[in-house]
Amino acid sequence: MSTLSISLPTALMSFVNEQATKRGYATSGEYVCDLIRADRGRVELRDRLLDGAASKATANVDDSYFDGLRSRVRHTG
Repeated sequence: MSTLSISLPTALMSFVNEQATKRGYATSGEYVCDLIRADRGRVELRDRLLDGAASKATANVDDSYFDGLRSRVRHTG
C-alpha cells in the first residue's frame, strides 16, 4: 500500500473529520479512500456510457430481449 500526504485548510480538514465520524469510518483516511473509489467508479461508468454511445447499433432492445436475459440468468445461477 502506498501513502499520500496532503495539506488541507483547517475548515476542510474539520469537514473531513466530521464526515468520517458521522459515516462510521475508523479514520479520515478511510473516508478519503472511499471518496476516491466512488470517483473512480463514476469515471469508469462515464467512460463505458460514452463507449456505448459511440458504438454501432446492434439488435433492437425490447421486452423480449430483456425476457431472454432474465431467462439466461435464472438458468445459469
